[in-house]
Amino acid sequence: MTQQQPQLDPDEVRFFSGRSNRPLAQGIANFLGIPLAKTNFGKYTNDTLHVQLGASVRGRAVYIVQSLVPPVSDHLLELLMMLDIAKGAAARQVHAIIPYFSYARSDKKDAPRISITARLIADLLKEAGATHVMTMTLHSPQVHGFFSVPTDPLTARGLLAQYFYEQQIADETTIMVAPDAGAAKTAGRLADQLGLPVATALKTRVSDTTVRISNQIKRQVDGYRRAIVHDDEIATGGTMAELCRMIVSAGIEEIYIACTHGLFLGKAPERLAAVAEIKEIVTTDTVPLPPERRLPNMTILSTAPVFGGAILQNATRRSIGDLFTFWEGEEEE
Repeated sequence: MTQQQPQLDPDEVRFFSGRSNRPLAQGIANFLGIPLAKTNFGKYTNDTLHVQLGASVRGRAVYIVQSLVPPVSDHLLELLMMLDIAKGAAARQVHAIIPYFSYARSDKKDAPRISITARLIADLLKEAGATHVMTMTLHSPQVHGFFSVPTDPLTARGLLAQYFYEQQIADETTIMVAPDAGAAKTAGRLADQLGLPVATALKTRVSDTTVRISNQIKRQVDGYRRAIVHDDEIATGGTMAELCRMIVSAGIEEIYIACTHGLFLGKAPERLAAVAEIKEIVTTDTVPLPPERRLPNMTILSTAPVFGGAILQNATRRSIGDLFTFWEGEEEE
């Protein structure tokens, strides 16, 4: 990763990290040429959390990096407390950098007496002190509208496209596959960058861990030997494993999996390892993946240049439209 020459005044900026994804926070800070300031975490005897920012923030622009990964509630509380500390200590701006916003799945009231939690969290972030939010690839794009402070949903599509382009696998024998209609637009944009056709599976969710894939996907991939299966995130791997088995039965010989948020929870690594035709799994570092949960064929791309570039553009009042998840390439006004 190329280090960005310092273009932000280190004395005017404070960069902090919660405990969920410190390596990515360090990578962003390195890209910007800004030191990652210390934060002290602890717990009192009654199990309440103690947080203290280790550098003065008065009158400065403060950036706080925290992915909402397990244990999500602990990491969310850390973030809220850090935002509140920065606001109470008279920071000029308070930027919440949330590489993975896990509550983006809770975007509607699809059962009685439940919370639209994504909207609740958006409100809490503002109340805690965030003046700006930056995230990446929201599972439900409409969640962007829940935020009442300026919010930038970035994309890792450029990173993925560049990687697959360099691997030279995007040829006439390759097709892009979306696991469901919700992922079709995102997969389609990646396919456009690589010059590939797109197939979309029809998925029925039976439970939180079980899905059913329609046989119609077999007709769509007929005649191709390689597939790039693209989704925004992989949690338990149930959908991905079932879809891969389905397209293998239709004649696909090689599968490359691409996702932005690779959680790989529970038995996901075992499920994916069981499909011999999966040649590579490409994900990013928005979710930190411990070595014991990484498969030998996993590649993890750094999003630090994307976040760092967006932060720099924002701080110098330049457009970041090309980095948006939903942007089609036209220059922002």
